[in-house]
Amino acid sequence: MTEKKTWSDRFETSLHPAIAIFNASIGFDIELIEYDLTGSIAHAQMLAHTGIITTAEAEQLVTGLEQIRQEYRSGNFNPGVDAEDVHFAVERRLTEIVGDVGKKLHTGRSRNDQVGTDIRLYLREQINQIRHQLREFQTVLLEHAENHVETLIPGYTHLQRAQPLSLAHHLMAYWQMAQRDWSRLGDIYQRTNVSPLGCGALAGTTFPIDRKYSAALLDFTDIYENSLDGVSDRDFAIEFLCAASLIMVHLSRLSEEIILWASQEFNFVTLKDSCATGSSIMPQKKNPDVPELVRGKTGRVFGHLQALLVIMKGLPLAYNKDLQEDKEAIFDGVNTVKACLEAMTILLSEGLEFCPVRLATAVSEDFSNATDVADYLAAKGVPFREAYNLVGKVVKTSLDAGKLLKDLTLEEWQQIHPAFEEDIYVAIAPRQVVAARNSYGGTGFEQVRQAINRAKSELKST
Repeated sequence: MTEKKTWSDRFETSLHPAIAIFNASIGFDIELIEYDLTGSIAHAQMLAHTGIITTAEAEQLVTGLEQIRQEYRSGNFNPGVDAEDVHFAVERRLTEIVGDVGKKLHTGRSRNDQVGTDIRLYLREQINQIRHQLREFQTVLLEHAENHVETLIPGYTHLQRAQPLSLAHHLMAYWQMAQRDWSRLGDIYQRTNVSPLGCGALAGTTFPIDRKYSAALLDFTDIYENSLDGVSDRDFAIEFLCAASLIMVHLSRLSEEIILWASQEFNFVTLKDSCATGSSIMPQKKNPDVPELVRGKTGRVFGHLQALLVIMKGLPLAYNKDLQEDKEAIFDGVNTVKACLEAMTILLSEGLEFCPVRLATAVSEDFSNATDVADYLAAKGVPFREAYNLVGKVVKTSLDAGKLLKDLTLEEWQQIHPAFEEDIYVAIAPRQVVAARNSYGGTGFEQVRQAINRAKSELKST
């Protein structure tokens, strides 16, 4: 038999031992203990502020809660399944420390608004930490970009050679993705930073509490206007997991490219020993484990988002025990994103080197300058569609002859169209092809430098 719970005077017998284990969340919601203690301290101070308890009683409660904090941090407070959840564990230990006054802490609140408060305090802090990690990731991307403005890399569509690019321009695309992630999390922070404390189980309370006072103590910028919504809302958690999923999408896309680039077929990057592993039977191999793991872990974050959506889709108002399942999804989503951001930042800063010579060779051995031939003719007054069709025929003829466009003689060019002159060779040189794309946001070197300067200003401003 298990001991009787706080609520068990309503019941004649205790929970079946197996059901007690099944019902308990202490195994994972202990993660919230610091936030539970912080929220409880604010609640105790609010109770004294409104005269519901005395100032002396509030001081006893706060002292006891801070003692529990120290006990937990020193490893001396380790509640088990018998505590059911972190909230009961704290309340029980508090009563052991300060006596019956500890039983007054729960006045004017429910576990429903209590856990909602804890999760928001936790997630608010984690969002700030992830945003900081995104800035570190962006900083490393920016450093690479500054070093490779005039390094060329093949650009692809459909994984087919399309047009040459500045490598910095390619990397800055990921900087922009991370910038949206950083901004998106900032928006979600605002909707997370709303206090449900004082909403009670679902209907508020008869006690003259001051919800705005406790919210201010906890640095919440607002309070829920509706108690039913306050205890049952997990939109902010779903939004976070959506943002986390998008961060993982972006990391996974970069991972996929690094995996390709590190292959012998591409050989665009070299992996350093500090961020790669070998094979147990093939001594020549160097495996891109970091980007492969990031790519693999992406699915688990997607799964957590889907799980929380499914949990929420059929819940009637207000709180339901199903919501106990939100925590593991949130916790693992947070931990996975943070671990992957850290690993990818280390990989980019210490674990790989680009191979400029190989990249330069790559952009000179294909037909990715074909569009520039069409642009050349269009600039000479030939209608673009006509020019496009002419170049298509030239590419086909060149392929049949085993030639690249740069290998054609001026005579051969002029047989295609008399508008071609000696300057065609300059126009189709890879470096000129990249430099010429100087429209805003393009890959032209000057545009890329401007983009880098804007990014540096953005990082300094935050």
